[in-house]
Amino acid sequence: MLKAAFREVKEIIRDRIVEGVWKPGELIPNEIDLAVEFGCARATVNRAVRELAEEGLVERRRKAGTRVLASPVRRAQFEIPIVRKEIESQGQIYRHAVVGQKVNKAPDWLRARMNLDIGALALHVTCVHYGDNNPYQFEDRWINLAALPHAADADFTKTGPNEWLIEAVPYSDAEISFSATAADKELASYLDCAVGDPLFLAERSTWWRGDAITYVRMTFQRGHRMTTKY
Repeated sequence: MLKAAFREVKEIIRDRIVEGVWKPGELIPNEIDLAVEFGCARATVNRAVRELAEEGLVERRRKAGTRVLASPVRRAQFEIPIVRKEIESQGQIYRHAVVGQKVNKAPDWLRARMNLDIGALALHVTCVHYGDNNPYQFEDRWINLAALPHAADADFTKTGPNEWLIEAVPYSDAEISFSATAADKELASYLDCAVGDPLFLAERSTWWRGDAITYVRMTFQRGHRMTTKY
């Protein structure tokens, strides 16, 4: 393997732990040896192992090495929901409307966030999801076309990008954040609210074995709730 990205290194190490190659309580190879194996910088391995430690899979001790935890720390799990099913589970009739769909060069902020190459192409899709014709969610999504080139020709008027992606590709890594935001003029028009109204914002980035898949901003009416499980 050459020039492995840290997310790919992280996923391989995780797989070896899950598959029992490195058993609970066992020391894993040191960072220098792993860097040689993966053909990457030691700092890349360090970052991958550090994140696995934060997730509760391994324990790092200075001068003592990194050991697979005998009893991994339990972490909250988040299942990517299908917005259509969310709405239908509430007894409402679902529909969605595509607002925009265009291939662009990935903007600098997206390249930095998703570790994309200069000149990388991304599909920018925006759409509104409705329950009983009431706005439920505004979806603002970017899809990495280097990982999913066929997304450029997808007909999202039939199947929304959220559901299409879940069916098209798995994910091995995700970053999710939640925050409050205020409606600007654009969001107010799509979500049928007033400018300045408080809204619920969820941002999610996903990768498959080191390759960036998608980044999405999902904005909901205030009062929206999301849950996790242990």
